[in-house]
Amino acid sequence: MIGKIKRQWFLLGLVLISMAVIFDRSDTLAEFGIILKNNHGPEVMIFLIFVISGLLIESDQIRAGIIDIKSTLLALGVIIIAAPVAAGLLCLFRLERGVAIGLFIVAAMPTTLSSGVVMTKEAGGNMAHALFVTILSNFISIFTIPVVLSMLVSLPGLENELVIDKTRIMIKLSLLVVLPLLVGMGLKARICNAGFLGKLKLQTVNQWLILGIVFISLAGAKQALLENGTAFFHIIGLVSVFHLMLLGVSFLLVKVFGVGKGRYESVIFMGSQKTLPLSVMIQTAYFNEFGIALLVCVIHHIVHLMIDGYLSAKMNNSLSS
Repeated sequence: MIGKIKRQWFLLGLVLISMAVIFDRSDTLAEFGIILKNNHGPEVMIFLIFVISGLLIESDQIRAGIIDIKSTLLALGVIIIAAPVAAGLLCLFRLERGVAIGLFIVAAMPTTLSSGVVMTKEAGGNMAHALFVTILSNFISIFTIPVVLSMLVSLPGLENELVIDKTRIMIKLSLLVVLPLLVGMGLKARICNAGFLGKLKLQTVNQWLILGIVFISLAGAKQALLENGTAFFHIIGLVSVFHLMLLGVSFLLVKVFGVGKGRYESVIFMGSQKTLPLSVMIQTAYFNEFGIALLVCVIHHIVHLMIDGYLSAKMNNSLSS
């Protein structure tokens, strides 16, 4: 119940921030967001998010999650293989260049840092396994993101080739993912357990930081949105289809490989969801000229939260009945 209430408040925050930035005629909010964006605001927030994530990690949960090897491999298969393939297939519809770049960035991302774990738990799944997949996929993303992005942006139809500096991306991801996670886990080992209230506050801080990244993202994408008003609805349709494709693959895999209830929920939610903070970092650092790409990242995050929020509630009701 607490997780559901927190998610509802988080979604409300996303809507309010989006409306405030977009409908601010003075552009004061957008200008402030751009200042934060140009002064390493997203990077600082991402670093703090992963530090807090390290503080929230329970070693017992990690050990419990390691046991389910089959579900782990299936979830990683959706994250690393199915998502880029789905993005490549959608690109056959001759997407506008910036929109295609945004979709490619989303497809290359690891799973979410918190929402997928919460929804897995709400749906009656293995929260420990969901947490393990989160940690593992974000570590692996240091190596997979540069490779996947390089492959996707080299697909025909993007007018001219985009060069990806793989080494630079790996170094940046190491500094913004691995280092803060290790810092958080190291701090946790040295301090006393803050208890449930402390964890709740840390999760709340994490969600505020994610909202801050959404704010900065929308500030940077506002001009692109205003100039491409009709594209907004096309993007909603595109990312909805993309996410439904990943959900479809996830459901198919757990059916084919016989993953039972209590185990398949983490495959479905962790496999199909994508993290927003890292996608914002990649877009602002390497594709800053494609403002609409940032819009794709933000809209996808909002859409997949709404779709999966509904799905987890349905699965929870099915469990209760």
